[in-house]
Amino acid sequence: MQYTDESKSYVLRTVRENDVKFIRLWFTDILGALKGFAINAQELEDALEHGASFDGSSIQGFARIDESDMIAMPDPSTFRILPWRPRQNAVARMFCDILTPEGKPFPGDPRYILKNNLDRAAKMGFTFYVGPELEYFYFKDATSTKFLDSGGYFDQTPTDMATDLRRESVLTLEDMGIPVEYSHHEVSPSQHEIDLRYTDALTMADNVMTHRLIIKEIAASHGVYATFMPKPVSNINGSGMHVHQSLFKGNENAFFKADGPFHLSDIAKSYIAGLMYHAKEITAVTNQWVNSYKRLVQGYEAPIYISWASINRSDLIRIPAYNGREESVRLEYRAPDPACNPYLAFSVMLTAGLEGIENGYPVPEPVEENIYDMTDQQRRTKGIETLPSSLSEAIALAENSTVVRKALGDHIFESFIRNKRIEWDMYRAQVTEYELEKYLPNL
Repeated sequence: MQYTDESKSYVLRTVRENDVKFIRLWFTDILGALKGFAINAQELEDALEHGASFDGSSIQGFARIDESDMIAMPDPSTFRILPWRPRQNAVARMFCDILTPEGKPFPGDPRYILKNNLDRAAKMGFTFYVGPELEYFYFKDATSTKFLDSGGYFDQTPTDMATDLRRESVLTLEDMGIPVEYSHHEVSPSQHEIDLRYTDALTMADNVMTHRLIIKEIAASHGVYATFMPKPVSNINGSGMHVHQSLFKGNENAFFKADGPFHLSDIAKSYIAGLMYHAKEITAVTNQWVNSYKRLVQGYEAPIYISWASINRSDLIRIPAYNGREESVRLEYRAPDPACNPYLAFSVMLTAGLEGIENGYPVPEPVEENIYDMTDQQRRTKGIETLPSSLSEAIALAENSTVVRKALGDHIFESFIRNKRIEWDMYRAQVTEYELEKYLPNL
């Protein structure tokens, strides 16, 4: 990836003018863990021109031990000074594209994978826009689930630590150039949500990674713990990452049709159909952890049925109410959780939707009634299927999916499936507290 001399000059000038001493070079592994290393300011010019070498042999989904050398090529457009670090000898960050020693894009780099999928959309004339809603919990520490507050949905509780933490997090995100649209208390005690303003998918994936770090940094600075674990506490709602999404052609929303149902175009309906048709296959990526499937159960506002509608919040795909603005027409895909790898999650959702457009998938009728209240026979009659109920089931569906392989590329696809199988095998070998409490006294 070649970046302009002007963008590189801006970074070098900003470093000089703001006493930046360290620059963190960020990237992610296949599971979405933020990785990186720091270079000193005097090394920056060379890094912007040639990249910075590092050993990738121990990074999940990267090289084998005999192919360890990697190059992190900084993206100057992502340069930001970290506001939670000292202003003297300041610290900045840039996201990187990962290259092989030969200077070619590394196929195990999730950011590269998303770029590939965005290029496919661009060849069809589309720009992919997303707006995720990230939910998370605050706890007293990382070893317990003691809440900081007992608030509920949209509660305006008296000033407490959790409210102040959320406020400080929003201000820090905006200091990092990440616009925030909404922030509020969620349904469960000590559960909160910060929604980032709609933007292109690559920028948003970088923003999600930054968002998760900032929430944790601000919490840690106040001696508490923030987690994006999908379901840390039984019998209350878990944390999701509903992803609003649409395709634009230039400045025009390709999902909009003035006289269409819900103001949706044929492109939008085919995109919805693609998401629904491939929903089971992509769930291992949008919900990648054993714990993810503790959230996807009936009764806690998380989707388990593959359907779409406008008002109904029991559906997998919801069409937000039309507010009179063409650009606002979009869909909300409600399965993902905030612990996913956003680069890969955006990739599989986009690929599924584009498959629907390219192949003209017909969209089923919307389901406006509450699916949870239906009998199994009623759901079968309407052709309503369910998402995978466990990571094991999701892996089996993903590993036979040509769409998931197309979205991720062979390298990440095979590494991801292998990693998830290891995780499932480790999990199913565990003896849980539930089993001890239920069986030990009686068997």
